[in-house]
Amino acid sequence: MSENHAPRTPGQRAAWLSTVVVASLVLVFLMAPILAIMPLSFSSGAYLTYPLPGVSFRWYEDFLNSPRWMLSLKNSIIIGVASTALSMVLGTLAALGLAQWKSKFKTVVLAVVLSPVVVPGVITAVGLYFFFAPLGLTGSYAGLILAHTALATPFVVITVSATLQGFDMNLARASASLGASPLYTFWRVILPLILPGLASGALFAFATSFDEVVVVLFMAGPEQRTLPREMFSGIRENISPTITAVAVILTTISVMLLATLEWLRRRNEKLQGNVNG
Repeated sequence: MSENHAPRTPGQRAAWLSTVVVASLVLVFLMAPILAIMPLSFSSGAYLTYPLPGVSFRWYEDFLNSPRWMLSLKNSIIIGVASTALSMVLGTLAALGLAQWKSKFKTVVLAVVLSPVVVPGVITAVGLYFFFAPLGLTGSYAGLILAHTALATPFVVITVSATLQGFDMNLARASASLGASPLYTFWRVILPLILPGLASGALFAFATSFDEVVVVLFMAGPEQRTLPREMFSGIRENISPTITAVAVILTTISVMLLATLEWLRRRNEKLQGNVNG
């Protein structure tokens, strides 16, 4: 019998079983709040109570038929898509520049670029407000898009930089030696190889913008209220079961994004294996 198929010892089986049990308990602990909210979104009652008085889709209908909720959803999509597009451009350029830059200051610059991920959201929001207010960008779509771009760009830098770790820059040099312009080289040589990392970064960027609420509290006007901002107001002013329906929709979107990220990760590993092979 080969070593890979050798039977497990009692100690190994006990360790494996303990790992499964602990991991399952942690998973249940993390999922419990979400699992508790989901049934409430189908309640026929006007209050958040268990047991459910009945099953109904009235709160999903209320969400879809409410101009206030639909405006916040439209704002979230507009701001999320625009900030994602900008962060893809800026993050990709930053990652390419950092990958080829040989300097002792590279670590410092990278730390500054990634600082929005590390700095607490409230501090970032206050800083953005005082920076944008004199420019007249508070209470505007442009201000929110730029603010969310600053928050989302580090995720694109991280994922694209990780993809560039396995990229052979000699391919770009070979393209340039054959007379290709830098733009053509990027479009035909570099972009296809870093596309999985760029797509992953774009999904992270969109999720960051779509779920962000702290910056919106400081920056948004009445016409720029996003979905998380509307939920925050609803919880503070009047708890309606419609919020649970919105929470389920946001959770579903997040799960879809994570599933797409996992698919892109596996595809990237396969492409890297083909290139290395």
